[in-house]
Amino acid sequence: MDNQRNMILAIVLSAIVLFGWSALSHHFFPVARPPVTKIEGGRTTVLPQPGADPAADTAGAIRERAIVLRETPRVAIDTPKLAGSINLKGARIDDLVLKTYKETIAKDSPPVRLLSPGGSPAAYYAGFGWTGDGVDAPGPNTIWTANGSRLTIGTPLTLSWTNQNGQRFETVIAVDGDYMFTITQKLANEGAGAVAARPYGLVSRDGVSKDHSTWTLHTGPIGAFNGAANYDLSFEKLDEAGKTGARFTTTGGWLGFGDKYWLTALVPDARTPLDVGFLSSAPQVYQAVQTGRPIVIPPGKTASVTQRFFAGAKEVALLDRYELEQGVPLFSRAIDWGWFRVIEKPIFWVLDHVFKLVGNFGVAIIILTFLVRGLMFPIAQRQFRSMAGMRKVQPMMKELQERYKDDKPRLQQEMLKLYQEEKVNPLAGCLPIVIQIPVFYALYKVLMVTIEMRHQPFILWIRDLSAPDPLHILNLFGLLDFSPPGFLGIGVLALLLGLSMWLQFKLNPTPMEPAQQQVMMLMPWIMMFVMAPFAAGLLVYWITSNFLTIAQQTWLYSRHPVAPVPAAQATVIASTKKK
Repeated sequence: MDNQRNMILAIVLSAIVLFGWSALSHHFFPVARPPVTKIEGGRTTVLPQPGADPAADTAGAIRERAIVLRETPRVAIDTPKLAGSINLKGARIDDLVLKTYKETIAKDSPPVRLLSPGGSPAAYYAGFGWTGDGVDAPGPNTIWTANGSRLTIGTPLTLSWTNQNGQRFETVIAVDGDYMFTITQKLANEGAGAVAARPYGLVSRDGVSKDHSTWTLHTGPIGAFNGAANYDLSFEKLDEAGKTGARFTTTGGWLGFGDKYWLTALVPDARTPLDVGFLSSAPQVYQAVQTGRPIVIPPGKTASVTQRFFAGAKEVALLDRYELEQGVPLFSRAIDWGWFRVIEKPIFWVLDHVFKLVGNFGVAIIILTFLVRGLMFPIAQRQFRSMAGMRKVQPMMKELQERYKDDKPRLQQEMLKLYQEEKVNPLAGCLPIVIQIPVFYALYKVLMVTIEMRHQPFILWIRDLSAPDPLHILNLFGLLDFSPPGFLGIGVLALLLGLSMWLQFKLNPTPMEPAQQQVMMLMPWIMMFVMAPFAAGLLVYWITSNFLTIAQQTWLYSRHPVAPVPAAQATVIASTKKK
């Protein structure tokens, strides 16, 4: 029943619940996936699977991106956040960089490249078109005609092509001030007979995400179908399924590929039933495809279909706005908040608003720590009073342990009686720790998944709070040009964390059992190694919290000093001797 033993037990159990539940839930309670069959006329039929890109590339030599870009006619894309071009050969959006984000924190770092044309390294592009039996539809080598030389926010672009049978295809592309393209596909039938065609949209990428998918962070194929977000897909599962892929039917929703900070997503019309899916069309070539239902177009008539395409950064406020104001269902779930979203989003909201006031995310994290500790102050006060009481009765507990070391049931009875007489509760010290663990985990997730924390500096050498401390003991705090393995990357922040935990434990009551004493002596330095590879912002929070705890404990203990010889000790010992 010792206070320290309960504290350690609370930490271990809480960690198991927090970290274990998310992992187990994905295995035993996977997110619901829409069925791949339907019932018509009392019969169950398999839904049609989305085929591979009707305009898929044939195998070819990989060439430098700059060379590939010069090989085809293009129309420039120029907005405050995007730059790139549209390929008139195949009518693809296949060249896109994000102006406001850099690859690294270096001053001369290039902007983040999201899309690249087929035939270049890490090809990644979006295409839109029509398929149908007996329809001469444009293909991957079709050269479209553009009505302008530049796509901007206020200047949509119209691409057109007419086949020999009198069917005219038009693709109107518009873009907003962020990362959303609006694609309007038109098919005007000026031929002699009716035609039937299906509109499609696709996203194709070569290779898997550089950000590894883990149980705390999903990357790869992602979407929302029939009101449920789907995190159950992966590149590995698509490799296993091959061209069969993963198939769904949905009305509305979205699908695409997500990295840690970036997203491409097809957003079809919310009112139109669709066949959607993911497939692997070649080794490590993956596609997200949405196909509309067949449309019959009589002579002299025109069919029109509108969908959207998102290609950009997963900014929290932006995704929320697209979801709430523009009706993209569950678009905010493109960020893998996980099960503790109800805690993580408020913490992000506080951090983001404080950052806008102070202009420094490190300072915002410190202010958040003060706010959290302020809210928990009454609980912490009860904890520290209990710990002060435990310090007071510690000599009496030791006497009882020595007296009844061979009679465990009697020892438990006497210790319980002592707790009641001295009005101390050894479990009271665990509550603040249990409460803080969800907050700590939520901050960990916020630093991991939100792009707003990416490349945010603090002070001096800490130039990215979402990355580990770059100054390590083994590289002489940055003097040597190499980075040690993560588990050996003990930096300045990790040292401060270990020191602050050691000082905090020194103020706690000393455990009675030698084994517990050794655990408490080693724990600060073990945690120093465990936490060293984590984001610097997380260590800033923990260090600040530790020093606040030290200050609060010191102040409280000064008000409740431990008497050299507690008055109640003689009474307890005397009573035990009589018994």
